[in-house]
Amino acid sequence: MSTPELAVSYAALILADDGVEITADKLQTLIKSANVDIEAIWPQLFAKALEGKDVKELLTNVGTGGAAAAAPAAGAAAGGAAPAEAKAEEKKEEEKEESDEDMGLGLFD
Repeated sequence: MSTPELAVSYAALILADDGVEITADKLQTLIKSANVDIEAIWPQLFAKALEGKDVKELLTNVGTGGAAAAAPAAGAAAGGAAPAEAKAEEKKEEEKEESDEDMGLGLFD
């Protein structure tokens, strides 16, 4: 990341940590108080991108994938149907791997 991106990212994190709404003006104020010189477009871009989003929630879900996180949640809501579907998908993948070996395309044939 470049210096402007880092400066605006840290400013956004500071605002989110304090529970303050993230706006371009507030980001710019924090950045100027830190004596970092950046172009005016950066705070506007970040404020627009983070508008209406909970930054703390985004940070706590960094490691979860979209579909992977949605499947367990959907499974819990549907009464556990998702784990059965996941097992079925795993079995299909295993069958595909086995079918490649049946074609005689082994490494030591």
